[in-house]
Amino acid sequence: MRVSVTRKNVKFTPDSSRIVARYFMNGEQRTQKMISHIITLDEKQVIDTLEQTLREFARRHRNISSIFYRHCEKIRGIIEEMQINCDSLSDERKMLMGSYCTMEYAIESAAIFNPSIVEDFDQSNLEKGQKRVIISFRATGEGHISSIVFRRGVLDVNNDLHVMKIGDNIDQAEIVQQKLYNKKRFVTKLAEMNTQDKYSSCIMQELPEQFEYSALKDVVKKAMDDESISRDKKTALEEMIWLADSFYYLQFKHDSDISERVIFPISDSESNGIEDARFVRFFNDHESERIIGTYTAYNGHTILPKMISTEDFYTFRVMPLHGVGAQNKNLAFFPRKIKGKYAMLSRIDGVNNYIMYSDNPTQWDNPIMLQEPRYPWEFIQIGNGGSPLWTEEGWLVITHGVGAMRQYCLGASLFDLDDPSKEIGRLKYPLLSPLEEEREGYVPNVVYSCGSIIHNNSLILPYAVSDYSSTYAVVDMIELMDALKKSK
Repeated sequence: MRVSVTRKNVKFTPDSSRIVARYFMNGEQRTQKMISHIITLDEKQVIDTLEQTLREFARRHRNISSIFYRHCEKIRGIIEEMQINCDSLSDERKMLMGSYCTMEYAIESAAIFNPSIVEDFDQSNLEKGQKRVIISFRATGEGHISSIVFRRGVLDVNNDLHVMKIGDNIDQAEIVQQKLYNKKRFVTKLAEMNTQDKYSSCIMQELPEQFEYSALKDVVKKAMDDESISRDKKTALEEMIWLADSFYYLQFKHDSDISERVIFPISDSESNGIEDARFVRFFNDHESERIIGTYTAYNGHTILPKMISTEDFYTFRVMPLHGVGAQNKNLAFFPRKIKGKYAMLSRIDGVNNYIMYSDNPTQWDNPIMLQEPRYPWEFIQIGNGGSPLWTEEGWLVITHGVGAMRQYCLGASLFDLDDPSKEIGRLKYPLLSPLEEEREGYVPNVVYSCGSIIHNNSLILPYAVSDYSSTYAVVDMIELMDALKKSK
């Protein structure tokens, strides 16, 4: 039984005018030469050169002078190694140095795809049948570096989406590093990352059960200063700092619109991108309501599943996920606890769907097989298309399947509310397949989603078109649930 789907005429397409001022350091030797050139300028030359740069770029960025100043601080170590007292430099000279360590990056020039939708916390001043929503996207620019961007909109009684005007300037968050780390959990995660214990254990022995970031860096730096250090040991020490850098908070300014906030790769673990955020509005009787999600951090060689949470879309907490169940992509939280435990979907083997339960939202072990490929359109692999949706009939899970010619389609399954390991029904045919006009893009023949919601008794299903652009579709819930229950 095929389920009818209504595609809506709303498109989110790449926009090369969406730019951030990104830190750029072109090697230590070149940076030293640049500093030497700027040091030779007199103060008038410094001011004239800086003002010319500000005239060209100030209107393109919010408070770019503070960005220049911040980027200069990143090369303070190089400046001081050149026997230059950084504190004695004028603010203008520091900003000028920082401007040479800055480049513009078009965050969504290549693609804006893999959307996830959640209800906004603010549902005030709406008419009957309307719902205010926030949609997240994976935005990709030069070098296929991915970040998370947002749009706000209102769904009306006809399930038409009215997208709010996009802000003029991109705002990057202030990064606040986590102060304390739990030694036992840190060691466990190092083991999961296959960091060589013979090198990491000697470092950890010097640290207390609760240690500070600065203490770890000091011990690692001391070991790195050994000129005879082996490549394997250096790699192990770098991985320890890499892991510590993966815990942080992001703080956006309150005068920024949500469309101006970008979660850009911060730590070394994310240097090649933040991929496929799956957000969900989480309900808990004993905690304040919040938005939680997962994403995949990628550094070009290794992936690291991470959890992200917020209560206002201004402050975000980011931390890595631990355990044997947090070893691959496709992690998605259930929107509420089940029998007192957090629940999560995963695809630890890259092929099949799994479910996990935990007392701790960052620790995931004992994955249970939930689904494996059954139908031709998903013979290669099956995974989730975002967090499960609660319905009176059961947990509705949008899935993605990969079939012949690596074509991605979206499906749907229904699971028992009290025991989600029990499948009630599963569509035999895809809910959504690429149309002829949706087949072209960065990755052809793909429709993909990272999260949907239910509104006006309809499934609101945002989806990406061939890893290039995004749109959404609407499915009648009565028809969908009827098809799922008949598919037993």
